[in-house]
Amino acid sequence: MKIPGLKGFDEDAFNKYFKNTGWLMFGKILSMVVGFVIGRYLGPSSFGELSFADAFTMIVAAVGALGLDSFIIREIINEPLKKDEILGTSLGLRLGVNALLIPLTVGIYWLFHHYAEKPGDSLTWVVFILTFASFFKSFNIIDSYFQSQVSSKYVVQVQNVCIIISAVVKILLVAFQMPLIYFAIALSFDSLILAAGLVYMYHKRGFNVWNWTFNKKRAAGLLKQSFPLILSAIMVSVYMKIDQVMLKSVGSIEVGIYSAAAKLSEAWFFIPVAIVSSVFPAIIHARKTDPDRYLKRLKNLYDLLVFISLPVAILISFFANDIIHLLYGNKFEGAGQMLSVHIWSGIFVFLGSASSQYLLAEGYTMISFQRTATGALVNILLNLWLIPLYGGLGASIATLIACIVSTFYLLFTTRTRQQGIMMLKSLFLITIFQKILKR
Repeated sequence: MKIPGLKGFDEDAFNKYFKNTGWLMFGKILSMVVGFVIGRYLGPSSFGELSFADAFTMIVAAVGALGLDSFIIREIINEPLKKDEILGTSLGLRLGVNALLIPLTVGIYWLFHHYAEKPGDSLTWVVFILTFASFFKSFNIIDSYFQSQVSSKYVVQVQNVCIIISAVVKILLVAFQMPLIYFAIALSFDSLILAAGLVYMYHKRGFNVWNWTFNKKRAAGLLKQSFPLILSAIMVSVYMKIDQVMLKSVGSIEVGIYSAAAKLSEAWFFIPVAIVSSVFPAIIHARKTDPDRYLKRLKNLYDLLVFISLPVAILISFFANDIIHLLYGNKFEGAGQMLSVHIWSGIFVFLGSASSQYLLAEGYTMISFQRTATGALVNILLNLWLIPLYGGLGASIATLIACIVSTFYLLFTTRTRQQGIMMLKSLFLITIFQKILKR
């Protein structure tokens, strides 16, 4: 069976890519299933507090990554003999910044959330514990090293072992009916064992982290180059997580109900990343050799992503209530309605994932930042208006509109308008019908 939109790509390479990433997909599915078990056990209120704390810490933690991932890969490829200096400097920067972010995150929580509890109360401890997850994620630079060597399979092996360990730990916490704070500890433990696994794999491949060195001059150079990406990372985190933070003003139960819907809606967002990663090398090659084929392949990619995401959005929107009741039980009343709206944002996330790679290929990094910032701003403003009126449903509507605005921001700049029009034609199935009529 031919998939619309796949024509023009190397289908054997496409299928091989997904065969090679089967374990990665297994890991994500396992994590999703465990998430359903935890949500059902904790109930809307506790699940809402955990989701709020996780979203809040992730927004602040966006600074801690320092936007270094792509630069680490580039620097190692350009200067392979300086590998130890590059990795050591990057790790030192991240550990230092993330250590500072631990008290800073708790301080921001106290100062800027009038609905926050007093210092020492349970939710404050949950926030504090989750800040350590970002600290341990500093060791993800080892992932960047393996990417630079086209050896990501080793990272996938580590990730899946860690996911299985994490799943067992969380199921045991549910079985022994442990309180909320233990699940916060489990989330930070996930990052700790992943860091340990990456260090182990790095040593297993014949290297030694103790050989890493810190260079002040290189540190200054990396920070100077990555500063725009730090801002972009913050905007992306705000764009994706601000709804759960702002919903806390309505109450933890509403956050929990909304989070149940949002996590289910977002569970398959790794699919466009996998597809785009597999076919984009062919698109980049066409850009260098045949501009017409380049545009045709982009059009095919947009068609493919709509072909996948649109039927899912339609199906889940019709059966949202049944799905929520099946997975979470009757405690999350109202999540079905939120899911039926939120699921439509997936179409625009899919298209946005592909067009982001187009912007990267063309060197339009500022336009990429502008559209993410616009989406974040729209999301915040709509949440301020809709959450007091409709709670989690308002947040779902705000997320959907923000995704639409961010994706089709390309229509408002002359350099990218053609791509915006191409995505519109794919969205309304115009190009797919044109292909059918030509047969």
